[in-house]
Amino acid sequence: MTSERPLAVFDIDGVLADVRHRLRHVESRPKNWDAFFAAAVDDPPLAEGVQLVQDSARDCEVVYVTGRPERCRADTLRWFARHGLPEGTLSMRSGRDRRPARLAKPELLGRLARGRVVAVVVDDDEQVCDAYEAAGYRVLRARWMAGSPVLEQAQEDEGRT
Repeated sequence: MTSERPLAVFDIDGVLADVRHRLRHVESRPKNWDAFFAAAVDDPPLAEGVQLVQDSARDCEVVYVTGRPERCRADTLRWFARHGLPEGTLSMRSGRDRRPARLAKPELLGRLARGRVVAVVVDDDEQVCDAYEAAGYRVLRARWMAGSPVLEQAQEDEGRT
């Protein structure tokens, strides 16, 4: 059964979760991706994003589209519950998917949105936002957390988040 409610789509890192405390794991060489993702359980919530997703849940079905790898699912769902985020489908990249986020995330959303109205997509990555807009989605660019060149490079060059 398909819901008649439109979808409100949210990224996690940089939109709902403040990742700045764990960037140190990927600022050095070699990058320690296991430590980077393991530390996600300690991410402080970003108040602006949390409020927006809670408000959106009143009128929309919430879905989460993230570049986090599938192995982070259990920790991510516990983080959602601990911080009072609404339930919703969580779409994550496979552990082998190393494509740039600007390619991977619109594809993940496309699978979820077939035949559905997408009210808004909220993301902080400018290239991902551009790709969503090019695919015809209404985008809200999350600019409440300062961008990180390290994280942007990881999303684009290494397909890690």
